Amino acid sequence: MSRRSEEPVYKKIEGAIRRRIDAGQLKPGSMVPSERELARIHQVSLMTARHALSELTREGIVERRRGAGTFVAPPRVQFNKLLGYHEQMASLGLTALSRVVSSTVVRGEPEIAARLGLAPAARIVRLERVRLAQEEPVALEVAYWSEDEFPDLLRGASANGMSLFSTLEHDCGVSLAYADEEIDATDADPRLADLLRVGRGTSLLRIRQLIFSTSGRATVYVTGFYRSGRHTLRIRRFR
Repeated sequence: MSRRSEEPVYKKIEGAIRRRIDAGQLKPGSMVPSERELARIHQVSLMTARHALSELTREGIVERRRGAGTFVAPPRVQFNKLLGYHEQMASLGLTALSRVVSSTVVRGEPEIAARLGLAPAARIVRLERVRLAQEEPVALEVAYWSEDEFPDLLRGASANGMSLFSTLEHDCGVSLAYADEEIDATDADPRLADLLRVGRGTSLLRIRQLIFSTSGRATVYVTGFYRSGRHTLRIRRFR
């Protein structure tokens, strides 16, 4: 029986960098040691150190900036469970913030009303927020719900640091169960580009999410525009 080959040296360098990131020693935006420094620290060739950084770059763990160096990449949010934004960030050990862009009660939104199972002329709350992780804009989310059913939800959801999901469950007594999602890509128009600090025409991930309560009632409809490269989409399939 042949002996199992040892782990490649470049993998050991990758592991060392990952452990520093996981331990919080290297945070998003922190500079990673250069190829030359890594080669010296681990006593390997420059090519081996370069291979390690290339693999981390390919996986989105770090990003290279021409003329500046290599830095820990911003977090990738995992969409594999129905969680509120603040819960999602907390699961990654990140600080979540929300900035309210606008909040109003609208009428004459028949498509939104139909998704929520409301009359065409129903009063609908529209809350628009920029979502941030570590003070960096990650997404623009627009949430809609019935003003008549949840007249106090806007006050709680508008407060900085408050979760819409938590407010629904703790203040409104609504238990959330699942969401139907539509996912596609779109380009950033001038307004989106400004709010998310990206270039005009930048590709964005668009997720339209209809969230249901445990009673099967459509409760909230959310349209989110997410910075591509800041998210990883994971889908678990059951048979």
